[in-house]
Amino acid sequence: MQLYRILGFYPDKLAYYQLALRHRSSTPHSARGHMLSNERLEFLGDAVLNSVVTDILFNHYTHQREGFLTNTRSKVVSREFLNRLAVDMGLDKLVVTSRNVNRTANRNIYGNAFEALMGAIYLDYGYKQCKRFVEQRVFSKLVDIDRLATDERNYKSRIIEWCQKYHLPYDFEVDEERDAASNQHVFTSRLLIAGRVMAQAKGVSKKISQQKASLEAYQKLMNNPSILGELQEEVQ
Repeated sequence: MQLYRILGFYPDKLAYYQLALRHRSSTPHSARGHMLSNERLEFLGDAVLNSVVTDILFNHYTHQREGFLTNTRSKVVSREFLNRLAVDMGLDKLVVTSRNVNRTANRNIYGNAFEALMGAIYLDYGYKQCKRFVEQRVFSKLVDIDRLATDERNYKSRIIEWCQKYHLPYDFEVDEERDAASNQHVFTSRLLIAGRVMAQAKGVSKKISQQKASLEAYQKLMNNPSILGELQEEVQ
């Protein structure tokens, strides 16, 4: 019943959904010794979610440019957003983990489970049901897509705060060139943290290119917590 409240429909192949909600920390093994966790479904669901969100945004914003659509999609599929969305839906109460897992420190568990759930829906009912689920259960009930699209978060500030928190040196390198085809200036920003290039992005202004690079780096850092330890080792 809890799963129905989240999905809005009854699963046909329940095993897919049970697997989608099983974190690797609680993983049993199959008769052949294979680990049974939601990681493969997460891989599939990530691709399906990107496709569905792209489809919805393309048809919702018929006059917006590619940059706007790409930026909005990045917000929807970001780990931070999916973690929060999964909790709002109640997935955090259904995810199965080991008792040793600190859920507060491992918030990505929930966003990963949401992606795995998308994979389960796809295997059970196909692409159309995945799209219907996102439209009816996410955008119609939990997320104001127009408000999200216009929510301009300062990711450069977030990166700076993150680096200061962990005492890591950072720098933005900016190159400027003129695009011959459009006769416009194009700026390329590289974000370096502890000497490592974390992201690179282009934009029609220095500010835009730095924000895009910061967003890419921020998502990378949030999705891969192990990077922090690697960067800290590099500055020691």
